[in-house]
Amino acid sequence: MTETPKPSRPALDEWHLSVVEAFDVAPRLRRVVFTAQTLDQLEYRPGQALILRMPLPSGDTGRRDYTIRWFDREPKRLAIDFVLHGETPAPSWAKAARPGDTLLAQGPRGRSTVAADADWHLFCVDETGMPAMLHMLETMPAGAIVHALIETASAEDEAAIGTSAALSCHWLARGAMPAGPNGLVLEALKAFALPTGRGQAYLMGETSNVRSWRHHLVQAGLPKASIASEGYWRPGRIGGHDHVDD
Repeated sequence: MTETPKPSRPALDEWHLSVVEAFDVAPRLRRVVFTAQTLDQLEYRPGQALILRMPLPSGDTGRRDYTIRWFDREPKRLAIDFVLHGETPAPSWAKAARPGDTLLAQGPRGRSTVAADADWHLFCVDETGMPAMLHMLETMPAGAIVHALIETASAEDEAAIGTSAALSCHWLARGAMPAGPNGLVLEALKAFALPTGRGQAYLMGETSNVRSWRHHLVQAGLPKASIASEGYWRPGRIGGHDHVDD
């Protein structure tokens, strides 16, 4: 029997990005602002990412998914925030980025976007999920009920949040605890009582932590379809992205 071929994914748009400026917005977070000739044609939803074709030490290029932090259509400007965690290719490139440097990008893509019909929203993130969360919060309607549990290395990493939503935010500093698998957000999540009504959770961070957050929310009664779970990194892995659905 001949197998039916799987439908191919539509080709992603390509963007030839050029650096306009790069600067630190926090001790461990660097923002790079890009432009491109056709960038005014970009259509995306806050929370989505671009695939950056990042130069590697070998001379090849690697794929790295980075969330769009903000986009300004008329001047053709787009910002991406890079968490500076180690001397891996993407953070190293961001630290050295200068005006005129170029990158090929593809996208946008991603399924962690605001659920407009939810009665309440819950964000659980570490530093790598903060750019997506902050952009999503900026676009939420006035009065939207939002809860956020945010893991950071220290209080220095706390960011100002511009939103018209009714936001309850809890910053959780690791201190001496290493980044990666830990129970910091999970313990706070266990103390969180799910509100009534239709909720939507957005989980973004280290893969094993995201999985534990998802399992807890499912056990607490939140439907799997109401949980968007993205593993942005794993200890020891360079690059990669996990859709956490189990």
